[in-house]
Amino acid sequence: MITEFSGLVWRILFRTQSGDPLSSARAPEGRFHHSGQFALYASLSAEGAGIAIRRYVSQCDPPRTIHRLKISKAQVLDLRGQPSASIVWQDMRATGIPSPTWRFSDKARTYGADGLLYSSRSRPKLSHLVLFNAEHQMIQTAGAPCDWFPER
Repeated sequence: MITEFSGLVWRILFRTQSGDPLSSARAPEGRFHHSGQFALYASLSAEGAGIAIRRYVSQCDPPRTIHRLKISKAQVLDLRGQPSASIVWQDMRATGIPSPTWRFSDKARTYGADGLLYSSRSRPKLSHLVLFNAEHQMIQTAGAPCDWFPER
């Protein structure tokens, strides 16, 4: 079911990306995007953003920043509480098969949704958001970014 979402979200980026916090994910494929599709991933809390990016953080990484973004009236498909939307997709994709999570985003894009809400795989009480575009009437920065340091 598509529902309207408005509120603050948090996104962690490399400091070199801080000038464009509404840019698409750098990876050509992700949990809810493939084939170079636009996808902006964020979390409904700063804690959730740290949990979401934990898998991708290494000690040799350049500095990162955390950004607060304000979302207004995004039409999203709410998948929270559906474990099949939060599975580890990378291992399956590495075998050459399409990620099974893509069926959710492909369906939402077909319905004209702006994005998806979904539960954190490792902490299901935390939620994340992916947007399929960054229209300025729907998403804006909400303050200056802050340095972000991963928990060790």
